[in-house]
Amino acid sequence: MRTIRLSLKSRRALLGLAFISPWLLGFIFLFATPLLQSIRFSLSNLSVAPGGYVLDFVGFKNFKDALLVDATFNRILVDSVGAMVLNVPMILFFSLFTATLLNQKFRGRTMARAIFFLPVILASSAVAAAESAGLINLMGDASAVDASVDGGASFNVVSIVRMLADVGLPMAYVDYIVEAIMRIYEIISSSGVQILIFLAALQSVPGSMYEVAKIEGATAYESFWKITFPMVSPLILTNVIYTIIDSFAGSPVTQAIYQTAFKTQNFGLSSAMSWLYTLVIGLVLIVVGWVLSRRVHYN
Repeated sequence: MRTIRLSLKSRRALLGLAFISPWLLGFIFLFATPLLQSIRFSLSNLSVAPGGYVLDFVGFKNFKDALLVDATFNRILVDSVGAMVLNVPMILFFSLFTATLLNQKFRGRTMARAIFFLPVILASSAVAAAESAGLINLMGDASAVDASVDGGASFNVVSIVRMLADVGLPMAYVDYIVEAIMRIYEIISSSGVQILIFLAALQSVPGSMYEVAKIEGATAYESFWKITFPMVSPLILTNVIYTIIDSFAGSPVTQAIYQTAFKTQNFGLSSAMSWLYTLVIGLVLIVVGWVLSRRVHYN
């Protein structure tokens, strides 16, 4: 029996196809039809009929209404992109810093890693609702608690601003650092998956490289920037893409699209908003991926 011998390139292509086959099958059988249907909805005026729905073709009217007529969509979309620009560097820096610390050898390392991944589990809607209800029941007066927290937070922020201003940092950097401190809980809650990815990247770096660098007299700072950072740069690109998509997933834009579709029953306009939102996300991902891929070091 004659066997077929494949080249290394062909075997890798088949392996890649087998790897993406679950997603590809799911997209073809579950998402392709709704995706094409949403395009029809965005170009039509949908009216509910006794036997289902009726579509009246209106061209790009829904897109014009979303951009030029709707009072809030543009503002919410711009605010979401701005929040993403602020959040992604904060989350990436915190994730890489935390993963570097958790990669060190110390007692209780496994427990520390589990603690940093807990926010991913606790961020679910059911747990968040239970936490909110429990807090109100325990404290009794939620407004008094908020007032005390806000007062303490504002006092701490004033102290931090004064300290950073005395150092001589520009106010733009001071504002960014203060914003990161004020949103530390949100940053930690959004960093669990990124920490795990960076941990996997750090553990794949050969220890012999650090040993050689230490023999040559390199400091820990130089080892990080000359060895660790270049070796994990491919996963930095992965984490940036993941963080951008994750930040858009629960943004106010999705809530506005949901309300337009299921509260005002304007499915054509909501479909147009969805496609505009998708195009903006795709454009951001293409630009960021193109810029970062030119800086990525592949060993």
